[in-house]
Amino acid sequence: MPTRLEDPMTETQTQTQASAELAISVRGLRKSFGDVRALDGVDLEAPPGTVLGLLGPNGAGKTTAVRVMATLLKPDAGDVRVAGIDAVGDAAALREHIGLAGQYAAIDENLTGMENLVMVGRLYGMRRAQATVRARELLERFDLTDAAGRPAKTYSGGMRRRLDLGAALVAKPPVLFLDEPTTGLDPRSRVEVWTTIEELVAEGTTVLLTTQYLDEADRLADSIAVIDQGRVIATGTPDELKDRVRGERLEVRLSSHDEAPVAARALAPMSDEPPQADGDTVTLGVQRRNGVIVEAVRRLDEAGVGVDDIALRRPTLDDVFLVLTGHVAETADDDEQEEAA
Repeated sequence: MPTRLEDPMTETQTQTQASAELAISVRGLRKSFGDVRALDGVDLEAPPGTVLGLLGPNGAGKTTAVRVMATLLKPDAGDVRVAGIDAVGDAAALREHIGLAGQYAAIDENLTGMENLVMVGRLYGMRRAQATVRARELLERFDLTDAAGRPAKTYSGGMRRRLDLGAALVAKPPVLFLDEPTTGLDPRSRVEVWTTIEELVAEGTTVLLTTQYLDEADRLADSIAVIDQGRVIATGTPDELKDRVRGERLEVRLSSHDEAPVAARALAPMSDEPPQADGDTVTLGVQRRNGVIVEAVRRLDEAGVGVDDIALRRPTLDDVFLVLTGHVAETADDDEQEEAA
């Protein structure tokens, strides 16, 4: 019998179809500033209605990636599609489908909360009446109605950040970029911002969240891409990444931080990785088995090290980042090329 011939999809067609089904699709993204390569072949993707956490220290390339996806920078190479739109070839159209809130609130401090949001609406082409209605909706949503008539310079840090989020949502974008949105906020304000993000995602918004706070990524992200020195070094759900750190973490708090080097040497044979000392605390990965704490106490006692507390705990994203990169995520080493971009 004759065989019915199918027209196979080309690889390019397959990739295009897959990209259309994703809210964010980035392939082979590269960007350099002079001799410094900020992004070196980055791949990212996020389905609609999810949070993609881009995790890494300052200077890792997170902000550069966001600026490319938000059409603020042109890449040197790569394919970038957001909401199914080519971020390079159709940047003007894409801007109507995205919102962006950075780590510093982009609001006019001399305008009131209402005036800020109305101004943004007008910039999007809304009629004044339409922009005013939308501003009222957002002020109510972000619990800013009582402060609507006050200049933004009188707002607290958390209020300014909520107003900035409101401004990013004026045009009801399906994709929202949040670049370290809780940097510098107090714990209560951070939780308020987290709750707002969770509500937006529940309503179908796709969020790309860059952060150097691992607890933030752990709470909010459906999937995480760990980026370091311009490269994605690991991807997965928070639990999948934690599973890469085998076993459990033994955490020992010493009577004196001066004894940390001695304690680290005494505990080193218990782990396949070098123990990490931070002040009066020594941490190491150990395989899950009975008698771990007893063995650790014996080794420390033989070394003459005093112990205030000792416990086993499940790995955190901090542990994952440390194992993957060899350093902690919270660093103060800013990338000047990113800042100047």
